[in-house]
Amino acid sequence: MSSSLRQPAVLLLQGPASVFWRELGEGFETAGIKAVHVNFSLGDWLYWMKSGAINFRKPLSAWAGYLSELIVRENITDILYYADQLPYHRIAADVASRLGVKCHAVENGYLRPDWITLERGGMGRLSHFPDQPGQIATIAGQAGPADMVVRYPHPFWQEASNEVIYNMAAYFGRLIFPRYQSDKYYDPLWEYIMWLPRMFRRPKSLPARYTRDDSPPFFLLALQLQSDYQIRANSPYTHLSEMLAQVIGSFAAHAPDHTRLVIKQHPMDNGLERWERVVPEIAARHGVSGRVDFIDEGNINALLPKVSGVIVVNSTVGLHSLIAQKPTIVLGSAIYDLEGLTHQDGLDSFWRDPTPVDSVLLDQYVRALAASIQVKGDFYNKSGRKVAIVEIVSRVVNGTVNCPDAFVDVPPRLVDGQKQRDKV
Repeated sequence: MSSSLRQPAVLLLQGPASVFWRELGEGFETAGIKAVHVNFSLGDWLYWMKSGAINFRKPLSAWAGYLSELIVRENITDILYYADQLPYHRIAADVASRLGVKCHAVENGYLRPDWITLERGGMGRLSHFPDQPGQIATIAGQAGPADMVVRYPHPFWQEASNEVIYNMAAYFGRLIFPRYQSDKYYDPLWEYIMWLPRMFRRPKSLPARYTRDDSPPFFLLALQLQSDYQIRANSPYTHLSEMLAQVIGSFAAHAPDHTRLVIKQHPMDNGLERWERVVPEIAARHGVSGRVDFIDEGNINALLPKVSGVIVVNSTVGLHSLIAQKPTIVLGSAIYDLEGLTHQDGLDSFWRDPTPVDSVLLDQYVRALAASIQVKGDFYNKSGRKVAIVEIVSRVVNGTVNCPDAFVDVPPRLVDGQKQRDKV
């Protein structure tokens, strides 16, 4: 039987550390679409755990050729993957483009909690979401208000334990998948071992001066993980210490003397980079030790009402700060980095004259985002998985990923490094 007469199929590559991916495959099959899955590691196998999956044990260099044959043999029309910059997924996007197969990135939602991203091709620099206010307004005009009520919560331990199980299975499963090539920035075993000292170290929380009614004006820098592939793929930095030096240096030279800078560590940071030492060293070098505070715990949402402005590389914290109507500057590539939303005039001017958020554009932006590349649901909550899977399957099967049609033809952004550096 020729490929054109065979049943169409979707190909699921690596997914989140959750049973969500297996249930998504079952959702496609319930809709009458064959779901093909490839295991690259024991972690993939563990969370799929269904018969019929393909175990790819060849070297990464053989993946492109193998995938090309697989697409033709199985009549693959769509490929779905979690995290568009994983090694196997970058190759898959190139192969799919040559063969006319659609790729869909599935990720944690921009509007999370309670949202999942489903976007054509990829995120960040690869996003097709429009950056023109007119296009955004057109999409928003077709959409109702975004449902920002948290309906599908999950405890932190559930997500964290799933990640540990997945990564440890992949790490110790090398006897079964000896040629698996991970994207991990750190050795997974060493990374988890380094969590132990953090459990016994006294956390650096927000100093009392910031909790008073007469607290000094301060800016917030939200750190991401050094291992975050969004830093490697969608920013001009190879290491976050470069970003810290630029931000603290600019703050020292241009911020009003009465302002302060609070630098908050990511809640899932493993402690390997020792930011609690790096930040004071950089601050001392620039003569602002008395005006820079580092904290490794604290509720971002509780901090936002008090801040004068927020600095991010490309974290979704930036989107939440915009929703809180706080001036925000993005130092990397992020889809919400638009004129009218974020500060566009460079870091040095941000401290004294931060651009306010255009509330009308923000409302249109959130509506357009929720109506197009966001799916209500959750990877870990059972009810959240169910509602998200129904919607994802529907959009893929009906060809409505990235719709409404107002930006079907919008090309990916592919912001170059020079533009990012100019903003700093």
